[in-house]
Amino acid sequence: MFNMIKHVSPNNITASVFLAFLATAGLFYVNIMPALVSGLIDALGFSNQQAGMIGSANMYGAAVGALSIVFVIKRLRWKLAAVVFLAGLITIDLFSMLISDATTLMIVRFIHGLVGGMLVGTGFAIIARTANIDRTFGVLLFVQFGLGGLGVMFLPGLVPVYGTAILFSALIAFSVVTLLMLPFLPDYPIKKKAGLETDEKAADIDKPNLLLTLLAIFSFQGANMGLYAFIIGLGKHYGLEVDFISITLGIAAWIGLAGAGLVIIMSTRYGHFKPIFFGTIVTALGSATFVYSDVASIFFIANCLLGVTWAFVIAYLLGLVAKFDASGQMAALGGFASKMGLASGPVVAAWLLGEDSYQRLIIVAVVILLISAMLTWKPARKQDRTMSRESRIE
Repeated sequence: MFNMIKHVSPNNITASVFLAFLATAGLFYVNIMPALVSGLIDALGFSNQQAGMIGSANMYGAAVGALSIVFVIKRLRWKLAAVVFLAGLITIDLFSMLISDATTLMIVRFIHGLVGGMLVGTGFAIIARTANIDRTFGVLLFVQFGLGGLGVMFLPGLVPVYGTAILFSALIAFSVVTLLMLPFLPDYPIKKKAGLETDEKAADIDKPNLLLTLLAIFSFQGANMGLYAFIIGLGKHYGLEVDFISITLGIAAWIGLAGAGLVIIMSTRYGHFKPIFFGTIVTALGSATFVYSDVASIFFIANCLLGVTWAFVIAYLLGLVAKFDASGQMAALGGFASKMGLASGPVVAAWLLGEDSYQRLIIVAVVILLISAMLTWKPARKQDRTMSRESRIE
């Protein structure tokens, strides 16, 4: 079926957009997480803890799914698998509309995350087979922040009218669009790197630096999502109006497009170390300013700054981990680390908050971001030296 359709060029911008949708469809709920959490509370009467645990269950399922795909991606007929995964996501989202019990919904969303994580892991692995990995990850973040901005701006206002159905309908629509794009993508077969004579040599991965990179991704995503999941509550705590907070989040997500756009434009021109290290430092500084959220303009600026740096840094981090092998296995493993961070952040944040201790949450997030920056020091600098040598040889 797929071979009867004319494919797009494997490394042009259209292919990057289609791959971005493929790698986003299974995890799009992360980009509308504040709307999802508040929607479950408002429409179904769930407590903050119940709604938060449902979101975390979704992401923990995704982490398990992303990890499982690492072991089969080399042998996987990825297009057929993607169709099955997308059909599964649509079915589960339809079923989720009918559930009003928190425990049942938590189980169902874990299964949704499991399927979605396998799809995202597949998408990451295929992106790692493209000629310009970092640019494609930049496009991915561009898609996520652009459409996520629409979601957090408009979905909360629609929930009182349409209930949770509007939340899951948005996820279904994204999956359907991705399903329509899928046939136009080429096959992206695994290519051996020049100079590698055997699979054994190709599998000789720098494990210490890979581990540091995975820990950096986990820390970066956990710190950011820990704050983001409770950002509406943080704004309320400092006396801001809900309408202002929602508009701020939507605008911040759109401004975050600039971060993804910078990655697309810059690509690897400045290597990986400088964008990741200094971008993470700026993220930490931006997070620290949330302690002054009683000033509306500071809350607005801090969200916009984080929107830019989050999209910018994570694209380079995912690009860095994808450089560790040519098959896409390590890119899929990077997806697992990312999802574990996204899932763990809100859980740890909820524990830290206690009786609305938002200042403590902010301080811990800043410290973790600084740790993430230090973790990337060695692997990013080594990768930049390797790229420099390869460019001189060519």
